Amino acid sequence: MTTKSGTTLLDGGMGRELNRMGAPFRQPEWSALALLEGPDFVRRAHAAFIKAGAEIITTKSYAVVPYHIGDARFAARGQELADLAGRLARQAATESGKMVLVAGSLPPLFGSYRPDLFNAAQAQGLLEPLITGLKPHVDLWLAETQSALEEARQVAKGLKGDTKPLWLSFTLHDENPDPTTPRLRSGETVIEAASLAHELGVTALLFNCSQPEVMGNAIDAARAELKRLGANIKVGCYANAFPPRNEDEEANGTLSDIRTDLDPRGYLAFAQDWQKRGADIIGGCCGIGPEHIAALKEKLS
Repeated sequence: MTTKSGTTLLDGGMGRELNRMGAPFRQPEWSALALLEGPDFVRRAHAAFIKAGAEIITTKSYAVVPYHIGDARFAARGQELADLAGRLARQAATESGKMVLVAGSLPPLFGSYRPDLFNAAQAQGLLEPLITGLKPHVDLWLAETQSALEEARQVAKGLKGDTKPLWLSFTLHDENPDPTTPRLRSGETVIEAASLAHELGVTALLFNCSQPEVMGNAIDAARAELKRLGANIKVGCYANAFPPRNEDEEANGTLSDIRTDLDPRGYLAFAQDWQKRGADIIGGCCGIGPEHIAALKEKLS
């Protein structure tokens, strides 16, 4: 399932698309509110990305965590909402009549961009209902916007014994980055992330929810390390479209502005560079809509 060039296309930023469609959307629930109050918006958003050319869509389970929906609601309905997110994605894929895979989103459990908030002792208790709810509906697992290696280790622990492919996607330090040593938001290096991906036996290593400008160096570093290790792991990325965020800001604290230069044509220019660097998988994160994916489908082929 790839373009003629061999590049697999992911979908884009579901939360922003739901907001643009007029779906229920507010803090603190963010995009989880659509699951709670307007689930058909979620199905329609998935369908829009499939129509644009996405070959893999990601379940709308990113905000199904206590950080967004609260401890009590997560305890009462977390698994139910994860199941709903999986069913809606599978429904959209089936109704499209196309060969579309569904990736089960396993999000940062304690807030995006904040490795300092991660609590390993609590991680398995939060992962278990997400995995249980999503499992019947997904073709692969996508642990996304991971800020630190320990987050990924806990996901792999939670999935122990599961036979579905696991993809890891890390968010990168993009505020005054060092181009010679690309790093995760924890300060750990992309080389260390590639080594962990090999250790855990994942099938794809990606980078997401960071500036498009930092993706190229991360792809280069990851590919070089995976080659050195003799690892047969695909590499890719899906960037966001908003300005850099200070890493001491509140996790998911505000709805950021979208960069005007990252229209479909602007984003495509970055994607073409990633493809030249050897990216196997390309999509979009926050602010990247179906129109962007349509441009990738047309030009990356």
